[in-house]
Amino acid sequence: MSSLTKADMVNHLTIRLRIPRQHARFLVDQFFEQISQNLADGKEVKLSGFGNFELKDKKSRPGRNPRTGEEVAVNARRVVTFKAGQKLRGCIDTQMKKRGS
Repeated sequence: MSSLTKADMVNHLTIRLRIPRQHARFLVDQFFEQISQNLADGKEVKLSGFGNFELKDKKSRPGRNPRTGEEVAVNARRVVTFKAGQKLRGCIDTQMKKRGS
């Protein structure tokens, strides 16, 4: 299984839309910048047909260093979660059925 990178996205846009590489890189960078900025501003990001990026607040809790077994405090923090949309889940399920998994 391979990963999709920003460079792959740039290459795909360059070929598919027949636009210069610099323009494609700008579009990809701006797309991720918009998502990042909205999350940093405390807003959720909803991409219809794909899914939602949501912010969750985690409380502080006791933790344990797995290497030493020493107890440490895990600070409260805000995390980004992703919940796949119905269309994306359906697409993934279809691909899994095709592969026989």
